[in-house]
Amino acid sequence: MTKITWDQGFKRSYKKKVKNNGKLRKKFWNSIELFSESPFNPRLRTHKLTGKLEGLWAFSVDYDCRIIFKFLNQDEILLVDIGGHDEVY
Repeated sequence: MTKITWDQGFKRSYKKKVKNNGKLRKKFWNSIELFSESPFNPRLRTHKLTGKLEGLWAFSVDYDCRIIFKFLNQDEILLVDIGGHDEVY
């Protein structure tokens, strides 16, 4: 199982966008659980980012909700940002 850490910016974004939205919060936690077990599960649509976000990766929580993350090592991941496509890219 992969260890997941949240950076401070991610915590702020989570509180603002997810915490008070019950439906999205449930999808978020389901996605996090799936991600921790298998980061490249096809349901998550995990992909490498390019351009100014090179070195980072993203996966989908919902149609318009993405999580940006970084591999710290083989077993540890840092969540960097969460939001809609136009907010995080």
